[in-house]
Amino acid sequence: MYRIGSGIDFHQLVTGRDLWLGGVKIPHEKGSLGHSDADVLLHAICDAMLGALALGDIGMHFPDTSSEFKDMDSKILLRRTYDLISQKGYKIVNIDSTVCLEAPKIKPYNSEMRQVIASILGISVDDVSIKATTTEKMGFVGREEGLVAYATVLLAKM
Repeated sequence: MYRIGSGIDFHQLVTGRDLWLGGVKIPHEKGSLGHSDADVLLHAICDAMLGALALGDIGMHFPDTSSEFKDMDSKILLRRTYDLISQKGYKIVNIDSTVCLEAPKIKPYNSEMRQVIASILGISVDDVSIKATTTEKMGFVGREEGLVAYATVLLAKM
């Protein structure tokens, strides 16, 4: 009846790229490097949904070797992933996620990110949790070389 999945994604931070998190463009001097728009949060949520149903991972369904997905908006990937789990007869109960980055502070964008995700997935904003933390200047995240997102998704059979 219920399935739970976890997802994790990492991306480098580089100058000359936009920073997309949770489907929202966040002003910053660095952005995520990746084949698509490199939205680390949406990618982690996609992996959590896929993992809950043992459907592989985001790279299997949307390979970075395909020109079809070059610079693609990750909101499209999230929607397509949701379509895959819906076809299997499941719906999302809730999402809990954490983004790890030193800068910028994403609290001002939290509500908008939650609204974007909830809208795409057809769930209540109250069913989408986005937390943020730093690594206290330790490691590649602390040096602002990259960022990480973790997501846990609970699915229920429709």
